[in-house]
Amino acid sequence: MRTSRRRKGNLWIALVAIAVSIAGAGCRKKAVDAFPPTGAAPGWEKAGDTRIFAAKDLWQYIDGDAEHYVAAGVVSTSTSDYKYQGKLDAVVDVYTMGDSAGARKILESEGSGGAKSVQIGDAGYAYAQSVIFCKGPYLVRIVAYEAAPGTRDALMALAHGVEARL
Repeated sequence: MRTSRRRKGNLWIALVAIAVSIAGAGCRKKAVDAFPPTGAAPGWEKAGDTRIFAAKDLWQYIDGDAEHYVAAGVVSTSTSDYKYQGKLDAVVDVYTMGDSAGARKILESEGSGGAKSVQIGDAGYAYAQSVIFCKGPYLVRIVAYEAAPGTRDALMALAHGVEARL
Protein backbone atom coordinates (compact mmCIF):
# COMPACT_ATOMS: atom_id res chain seq x y z
CA MET A 1 0.00 0.00 0.00
CA ARG A 2 2.82 2.41 0.87
CA THR A 3 4.57 1.65 -2.40
CA SER A 4 1.39 2.37 -4.34
CA ARG A 5 0.92 5.74 -2.59
CA ARG A 6 4.56 6.62 -3.11
CA ARG A 7 4.30 5.83 -6.84
CA LYS A 8 1.14 7.93 -7.14
CA GLY A 9 2.84 10.78 -5.26
CA ASN A 10 5.89 10.60 -7.54
CA LEU A 11 3.63 10.48 -10.58
CA TRP A 12 1.80 13.63 -9.44
CA ILE A 13 5.09 15.43 -8.81
CA ALA A 14 6.31 14.49 -12.28
CA LEU A 15 3.06 15.65 -13.90
CA VAL A 16 3.14 18.97 -12.05
CA ALA A 17 6.78 19.49 -13.06
CA ILE A 18 5.95 18.82 -16.72
CA ALA A 19 2.95 21.16 -16.62
CA VAL A 20 5.02 23.96 -15.08
CA SER A 21 7.75 23.43 -17.65
CA ILE A 22 5.30 23.62 -20.56
CA ALA A 23 3.55 26.69 -19.14
CA GLY A 24 6.88 28.47 -18.60
CA ALA A 25 8.03 27.75 -22.14
CA GLY A 26 4.85 29.32 -23.52
CA CYS A 27 5.52 32.59 -21.68
CA ARG A 28 8.88 33.24 -23.32
CA LYS A 29 9.13 35.57 -26.29
CA LYS A 30 9.73 33.69 -29.50
CA ALA A 31 13.05 34.57 -31.11
CA VAL A 32 12.48 36.28 -34.44
CA ASP A 33 15.02 36.61 -37.23
CA ALA A 34 13.81 39.89 -38.68
CA PHE A 35 16.72 40.26 -41.09
CA PRO A 36 15.94 39.42 -44.72
CA PRO A 37 18.58 37.31 -46.44
CA THR A 38 20.33 38.62 -49.55
CA GLY A 39 17.85 39.14 -52.38
CA ALA A 40 14.71 38.91 -50.22
CA ALA A 41 14.36 42.72 -50.30
CA PRO A 42 14.87 43.87 -53.91
CA GLY A 43 18.43 45.13 -54.47
CA TRP A 44 19.59 44.51 -50.89
CA GLU A 45 22.41 42.26 -49.76
CA LYS A 46 22.98 41.31 -46.12
CA ALA A 47 26.57 42.33 -45.46
CA GLY A 48 27.64 40.54 -42.31
CA ASP A 49 26.53 38.70 -39.24
CA THR A 50 23.74 39.85 -36.98
CA ARG A 51 24.88 41.18 -33.61
CA ILE A 52 22.66 40.93 -30.55
CA PHE A 53 22.80 43.07 -27.40
CA ALA A 54 20.89 42.31 -24.21
CA ALA A 55 19.30 45.32 -22.51
CA LYS A 56 22.08 45.46 -19.91
CA ASP A 57 24.71 45.64 -22.69
CA LEU A 58 22.92 48.09 -24.98
CA TRP A 59 25.24 50.93 -23.92
CA GLN A 60 28.00 49.11 -25.85
CA TYR A 61 26.07 49.74 -29.07
CA ILE A 62 24.26 53.04 -28.52
CA ASP A 63 26.30 54.69 -25.80
CA GLY A 64 24.55 57.80 -24.53
CA ASP A 65 20.97 56.87 -25.42
CA ALA A 66 20.68 53.30 -24.10
CA GLU A 67 18.91 54.47 -20.94
CA HIS A 68 16.04 55.84 -23.06
CA TYR A 69 15.45 52.38 -24.56
CA VAL A 70 15.90 50.55 -21.26
CA ALA A 71 13.33 52.85 -19.62
CA ALA A 72 10.89 51.99 -22.43
CA GLY A 73 11.34 48.27 -21.78
CA VAL A 74 13.87 47.06 -24.34
CA VAL A 75 14.62 43.35 -23.95
CA SER A 76 17.28 43.04 -26.65
CA THR A 77 18.59 44.76 -29.75
CA SER A 78 19.69 43.04 -32.95
CA THR A 79 21.60 44.79 -35.70
CA SER A 80 22.87 43.93 -39.14
CA ASP A 81 24.50 45.76 -42.04
CA TYR A 82 23.15 45.85 -45.60
CA LYS A 83 24.31 47.09 -48.99
CA TYR A 84 21.97 48.27 -51.78
CA GLN A 85 23.08 47.47 -55.34
CA GLY A 86 26.69 47.51 -54.18
CA LYS A 87 26.56 51.28 -53.56
CA LEU A 88 24.46 52.33 -50.58
CA ASP A 89 25.35 51.10 -47.08
CA ALA A 90 22.74 50.91 -44.34
CA VAL A 91 22.23 49.40 -40.91
CA VAL A 92 19.06 47.74 -39.62
CA ASP A 93 18.40 47.80 -35.87
CA VAL A 94 15.54 45.76 -34.41
CA TYR A 95 14.67 46.59 -30.80
CA THR A 96 12.60 43.90 -29.12
CA MET A 97 10.59 45.62 -26.43
CA GLY A 98 8.66 44.11 -23.53
CA ASP A 99 5.40 45.17 -25.21
CA SER A 100 4.00 47.25 -28.04
CA ALA A 101 3.59 50.30 -25.76
CA GLY A 102 7.38 50.47 -25.34
CA ALA A 103 7.94 50.35 -29.10
CA ARG A 104 5.33 53.05 -29.65
CA LYS A 105 6.87 55.21 -26.89
CA ILE A 106 10.27 55.23 -28.62
CA LEU A 107 8.72 55.88 -32.04
CA GLU A 108 6.73 58.84 -30.72
CA SER A 109 9.74 60.27 -28.89
CA GLU A 110 11.64 60.49 -32.18
CA GLY A 111 9.45 63.29 -33.42
CA SER A 112 8.34 63.59 -37.00
CA GLY A 113 10.14 66.79 -37.99
CA GLY A 114 11.11 66.47 -41.64
CA ALA A 115 9.59 63.00 -41.83
CA LYS A 116 6.91 61.56 -44.01
CA SER A 117 4.37 59.27 -42.33
CA VAL A 118 4.48 55.88 -44.09
CA GLN A 119 2.20 52.85 -44.11
CA ILE A 120 4.38 50.20 -42.54
CA GLY A 121 3.91 48.13 -39.41
CA ASP A 122 1.65 49.77 -36.84
CA ALA A 123 3.10 53.22 -37.57
CA GLY A 124 6.20 54.58 -39.23
CA TYR A 125 8.15 57.53 -40.57
CA ALA A 126 10.54 57.92 -43.48
CA TYR A 127 13.27 60.55 -43.48
CA ALA A 128 15.77 61.34 -46.25
CA GLN A 129 18.26 58.76 -44.90
CA SER A 130 16.24 56.62 -42.51
CA VAL A 131 13.03 54.75 -41.82
CA ILE A 132 11.67 53.99 -38.35
CA PHE A 133 8.58 51.95 -37.58
CA CYS A 134 6.99 49.80 -34.91
CA LYS A 135 5.13 46.54 -35.27
CA GLY A 136 3.83 44.95 -32.09
CA PRO A 137 6.70 44.80 -29.57
CA TYR A 138 9.34 45.59 -32.23
CA LEU A 139 10.85 48.94 -33.09
CA VAL A 140 12.84 48.96 -36.33
CA ARG A 141 15.30 51.66 -37.35
CA ILE A 142 17.01 51.57 -40.75
CA VAL A 143 19.67 54.19 -41.45
CA ALA A 144 21.62 54.81 -44.65
CA TYR A 145 25.15 56.13 -44.21
CA GLU A 146 24.85 58.53 -47.13
CA ALA A 147 22.12 60.21 -49.16
CA ALA A 148 21.69 59.46 -52.83
CA PRO A 149 18.85 59.72 -55.31
CA GLY A 150 16.31 56.99 -54.52
CA THR A 151 17.59 56.38 -50.97
CA ARG A 152 14.16 56.69 -49.35
CA ASP A 153 12.58 54.22 -51.81
CA ALA A 154 15.44 51.76 -51.32
CA LEU A 155 15.13 52.00 -47.53
CA MET A 156 11.37 51.43 -47.76
CA ALA A 157 11.97 48.24 -49.77
CA LEU A 158 14.30 46.99 -47.03
CA ALA A 159 11.81 48.07 -44.35
CA HIS A 160 9.06 46.02 -46.02
CA GLY A 161 11.44 43.06 -46.13
CA VAL A 162 12.02 43.36 -42.37
CA GLU A 163 8.32 43.91 -41.64
CA ALA A 164 7.40 40.70 -43.48
CA ARG A 165 9.64 38.71 -41.12
CA LEU A 166 8.23 40.14 -37.88
